[in-house]
Amino acid sequence: MMAGSLSENLQILSASITWGTLGDPSPNRRLAGLSCVTCLYGPKGQGLLGESTTAAVQDPVTSGAFRSVLGRFCSGVTVVTAMGPTGPAGFTCQAFSSLSLDPPRVILCVSRASTSWPVIRSSAAFCVNVLAEEQRSLCERFARSGGEKFDGVAWTASPDGAPRLKGATAWIDCRVHTEHDGGDHLVVIGDVRRLEAPADTPQPLLYYRGRYARLADAC
Repeated sequence: MMAGSLSENLQILSASITWGTLGDPSPNRRLAGLSCVTCLYGPKGQGLLGESTTAAVQDPVTSGAFRSVLGRFCSGVTVVTAMGPTGPAGFTCQAFSSLSLDPPRVILCVSRASTSWPVIRSSAAFCVNVLAEEQRSLCERFARSGGEKFDGVAWTASPDGAPRLKGATAWIDCRVHTEHDGGDHLVVIGDVRRLEAPADTPQPLLYYRGRYARLADAC
């Protein structure tokens, strides 16, 4: 739960925005520092764009430095879905977090360039699917713009009609509460209507320093 004003919460949340729209890990598998994260791709010591992460941040802050440094914040990955007038819509969203426990609310940041968000916004109801470690292909599929993203994807409808992706580590059904300006992103606050996690929770899909990561077995 985040406490404080909206501006304070957004400052805290900004740490989760590493490369735009690309969940907490299982409570029994908490990250005990960065040593618990095993990176799967990318040369060591390089950020998303391949630049060194040891250089001092300059003033003004460049987009490359911003991505490189903020990429050190490890996060989960979600796919936000809804049922539009012509079928299901969805996009990959890395910038997602819990916001309030009472009332239950979440927050997500959506690229202004997203073609899926206008469809989801108009439907009002949406589902945040927290991806499991084995769902990297879904992450990449829904990160692309256009195309038939749901072809061959197994899902069931939530009570509000939003797709719940099979195999996800959690599903959070929401309705749009408010939308705010966030620069090149929109900051969306959602009211949580219901939420569910499978009994045998799979390991979460993680993203760290521009590449996929996983919880180390020693954690």
